[in-house]
Amino acid sequence: MLIRHPSDIAPSEITPREVYRHRRAFLRSAGLLAAAAGAGGLLTSTAPARGATRLAGLRQSPFSTDEAQTPYKDVTTYNNYYEFGTDKDEPADNAHTLKTRPWTIAIEGEVRKAYSIGVEELLKLAPLEERIYRMRCVEGWSMVIPWVGYSLSELIKRAEPTGNARFVEFVTLADPRQMPGLAYPVLKWPYVEGLRLDEAMHPLTLLCVGLYGELLPNQNGAPVRVVIPWKYGFKSGKSIVKIRFTATQPRTAWNIAQPREYGFYSNVNPQVDHPRWSQARERRIGEFRKRPTLMFNGYAEQVASLYAGMDLKKNF
Repeated sequence: MLIRHPSDIAPSEITPREVYRHRRAFLRSAGLLAAAAGAGGLLTSTAPARGATRLAGLRQSPFSTDEAQTPYKDVTTYNNYYEFGTDKDEPADNAHTLKTRPWTIAIEGEVRKAYSIGVEELLKLAPLEERIYRMRCVEGWSMVIPWVGYSLSELIKRAEPTGNARFVEFVTLADPRQMPGLAYPVLKWPYVEGLRLDEAMHPLTLLCVGLYGELLPNQNGAPVRVVIPWKYGFKSGKSIVKIRFTATQPRTAWNIAQPREYGFYSNVNPQVDHPRWSQARERRIGEFRKRPTLMFNGYAEQVASLYAGMDLKKNF
């Protein structure tokens, strides 16, 4: 039997203390929720089977990479979504409790035209594209995922941000009846992420409603999320219920929890290490050997100009 010693374990594989502390209680709660769902309670599954939710008429995006795609099974069973569990396999097991219809997103804050939009209208707001993006997690693993959606700018332009709008805040659903992890202070709930307005308006920033040509599975952030491929994955907020335009920089979930480890920008940068591990290399899911991490996750040509003149080590 192979026994791993502390010196053999990468820091990125060590569960954070605040996560471990609440894990057993979370599992007990998740078990109770699953039992309630099985008994025919309010939390019934809305996640359809694979192949039942195909999205027709998708355009192929010029922004796509031609790299080999990560298998669907890995994309949908190896997830970070702490509202449904802190282990990578738990969201796929537990997110069936998320009810994604009906669903409304409120657009508010520093805009001339505040409005609410339902997910069905959202699907028709602009032509849907398939965009195959490289995705990089702060923990050191990466995937290549064929997302479905359109540029977030389409939604933003409709709201007409005022001259005071400098940032965009994304708020995830926080419903303890559907999300057992909310019972424990792993993070400050609801989960909040944010971008500068020019980052949010960049054509690469995707308002995402699907993957692999189908509607998003619950564990991947259904029914709507954002995807920012040049940033670490935790910046891409899931199951969004509010998009708010602000004059000041939003306080975001991981930055509140660990400001030394998770900066507001969180651009993929091999030259800026996480305090507990190097970010210079990554492991693509399905591969054994690590590969060099690319600046801005390989999207430097498209997005480097957003940060001209900035100290990217200070503004990490």
